[in-house]
Amino acid sequence: MMQPLMIAAQRLAEALRAENEALARLDLAEAAELAAPKRQASDAFAAAYAAARGSDTRAEGEERRHAEEIAGRLRDLSAENRRLLERAIDLQSRVIETIAGAARPAGPGTYGERGGARDGRAIPVSLTSRA
Repeated sequence: MMQPLMIAAQRLAEALRAENEALARLDLAEAAELAAPKRQASDAFAAAYAAARGSDTRAEGEERRHAEEIAGRLRDLSAENRRLLERAIDLQSRVIETIAGAARPAGPGTYGERGGARDGRAIPVSLTSRA
């Protein structure tokens, strides 16, 4: 019963490693594409863990050493994943704030005395050009 759990743990570790690499490069598009496989690997690991726990099977000897090794690896990869996700979210928040700040009007009266939009809202403008 431990073999399916070990396979699921390895699959989850690989999914976390791949997403971490994308996040470290700040390749957020690739990281987003890897979210579904990571979620599937996580669900498979949770199901395999529940099945192993329900069977009351224990790892012994070399299998136990391997289980402890993969558990440590998953712990480290998960911590790194969390750190990298928080960094990506922080970076995206800053980008959005910068764009929103640049799009915000400078303040009331930005179009001059007769230009209207004194309350800070933009008014529609149409421009044409002849070549």
